[in-house]
Formats: sequence, C-alpha cells, structure tokens
Amino acid sequence: MRHDIQPNERSFSTKEVAEEAGIAPPTVRKYGQILERNGYEFLKDGDRRIFVQSDIESLIALRDTDKPLDDTAKDLVYQQKEKLEGFNETEIAIPDTYDNLPHDPNQLKEILMFLSNELAATREMNAQLTNSMSQLKTTVSRLQQDHHVISSTIGNSAQKTHAKIEKLTEQQKTHYETLLQQEKQKSEFLQKELKIMRDEQKREWRSQNDFNKRLEEAIQKPKDKWGRLFSIFRK
Repeated sequence: MRHDIQPNERSFSTKEVAEEAGIAPPTVRKYGQILERNGYEFLKDGDRRIFVQSDIESLIALRDTDKPLDDTAKDLVYQQKEKLEGFNETEIAIPDTYDNLPHDPNQLKEILMFLSNELAATREMNAQLTNSMSQLKTTVSRLQQDHHVISSTIGNSAQKTHAKIEKLTEQQKTHYETLLQQEKQKSEFLQKELKIMRDEQKREWRSQNDFNKRLEEAIQKPKDKWGRLFSIFRK
C-alpha cells in the first residue's frame, strides 16, 4: 500500500493528467495499465485510478522513453518501491518525535495553532455549506410555489377555454336550429304558394277548355245554315 501521499497533496483526473503530460486520455489509461502490469501501485477509488504528481512524472517518463515501455515501467516500479520503503522507515521514527512534542512548548503551540486554524476553517466551511443548503431549500421552495402557481394558472385557463368552447358550441347550435327553422318556414311558404299557383293554373285551364268548347259549339251551329246558303249560289 502506498504511504508516499502527503495529506494535502492534490489529486488529478484522467483528463487533467492528459493535459499535464501532453498525451491523450486513452494513452493515459494505456500507460496506467502497463505500469500496473509491472507492479506499479496507484491510489484507487473502486476501479478508478487517482493520480498524484509522482504518477504524472511516471507517465511522462513512459512518454519520453526510448526503451520498450515494459522495461521503463519496471524501472519506475523499482523506483516507487525504494521510495515507499524510505517512507516506511520515516514512519517508524515518527512516534519518537511525537513523544517529544509535548515537552517542547513552542512546537506544541505551533501544533495547537495549526489545529485551531484548521478547526476555524472547517467551521467556516460548515457555515458556508449550511448557508448554501438554506439558500437551496429556499430556491426549491420558491420553485415549488412557482410550479403550483403555473399549474393553477394553466388549470384555470383550461377551464375558461373549455367554458368558452362550450358557449360557442351552444351558440352555433342555437344559430343552426334558428336557420333550420327559418328554412323550414320558407319551404312551407313556398310549397303553399306553389299549390296556390297550381290551383289557379288548373282553374285557368278549365276555364280555357270551357271557353274553347263553347267556341267550337258556337262555330259548329251556323255551319249548316251557311252551307245551304252557299249551295244556292253554286247552282
């Protein structure tokens, strides 16, 4: 397990490493696989690699090497192991140093000041987070209210629109029924007028027929009389 990571050391994403090393993200993943295959240790979050500055330097070494990549990777793994062993030796001496700290007022004061500053910074961060959460809750509440207002407005508008449509439909229905009744009355009136005209025409025909018959009879009666008279003149 790696022990060479400093408490405040910055970590890098694959994209940031690619920019720092001047290589493409797929190449970062390829170099990482080569290093791990040869025994190199990365910090990991699940299956995702977490890079620090020393890892970037190892990737750059792979980028710039003239030797086969696996050979360079083995060299880098050897260097990492030596570095980790050095950190392990340092960790062994640390307890003795801590045992002496309480007897040094100046060092103890510095440690306490450091812890005090860290605590103050943490409290400030917590206050900022609390304020941000409060603002977020206010924003969410406001959005919920806006959503309710919008939904109510849309619902009222829909009801008004539906009422207008029903009113227009009823008006159109009434207008259509009125027109239909008027057309029906006109049709009945025209039928009556047509019947009257037909009856008058029939009467005129009868009257004309009667007149024609009388005329024929009137013409037929003097025919014999005038015929005998004309026969005398022929003799």
